[in-house]
Amino acid sequence: MSTVRAGAGAIAAVTPIPAQRASSLRRWNRFLALAHGAQFVLMLLVSRTTALFEPVVPTVRPLLTDGKFTGLEPSSVLLVSFPLAYLIASFLLMSAIAHATAGWVMRGRYEAWLARGMNPLRWVEYAFSSTVMIVAIAYLSFITDFPALVAIAGCNVAMILFGWSMEAANEGRERVDWKHFIFGCIAGVVPWIAIFSVLWAYSAQADLPAKAQIPGFVYVIIASLFVAFNVFALTMVLQYRKTGRWRDYLVGEKTYMVLSLVAKSLLAWQVWSGTLRP
Repeated sequence: MSTVRAGAGAIAAVTPIPAQRASSLRRWNRFLALAHGAQFVLMLLVSRTTALFEPVVPTVRPLLTDGKFTGLEPSSVLLVSFPLAYLIASFLLMSAIAHATAGWVMRGRYEAWLARGMNPLRWVEYAFSSTVMIVAIAYLSFITDFPALVAIAGCNVAMILFGWSMEAANEGRERVDWKHFIFGCIAGVVPWIAIFSVLWAYSAQADLPAKAQIPGFVYVIIASLFVAFNVFALTMVLQYRKTGRWRDYLVGEKTYMVLSLVAKSLLAWQVWSGTLRP
């Protein structure tokens, strides 16, 4: 048994998680490491590489007439260009590495964190993997400007780190401090506002040819991932409100595991079926 400092300054005892449940979590993490890793390899093997991820940096260029400066015109510079399949596969690899870390490399520390009602490893992984996911969704929604993608990524990272601070701030507290959750929700909604506004603006254009309409699979991806992202937030609410089975922190941990696998698999293979399929 170890001790931690409670919110009011008192020292509270921490009971290690039961050996049987620790063993179950170990199996879950090892299975998920293999499941994500297998999908990563499969995605690279079966995807075409002609669909590219090509963010651009908007800028301006001078207009010259007879050698004299006459104004500026909008321009853009291609930042990088690589197969979209690599971007999609990368968040599967990130999850595989995180679950392997929890199941093998840092198993003891991971279980000690869970006993305290927190899991920093989860938030570190999400800060990387879910950020790549939201950037991919934004790119598929025609947000190709690199500065905009950076802003979207930054908001998502902030949202995830607020999840970490939510757990850290409420360790040992009887009364939940919801500020961190609320701030995270504010940061997390910004990328979706950007994505939905761009989709609306594109579709609202008059006389848009039928062949130029947004493909249906893009709407399906965005809708399913929007729901998945919000279910993560709902899980945290259930945990901290101690609702039903989620009164047990380890039930929430397994819920996060399942949600992570489902969300990443949905995005990866929906993009594959609509864009990356040979």
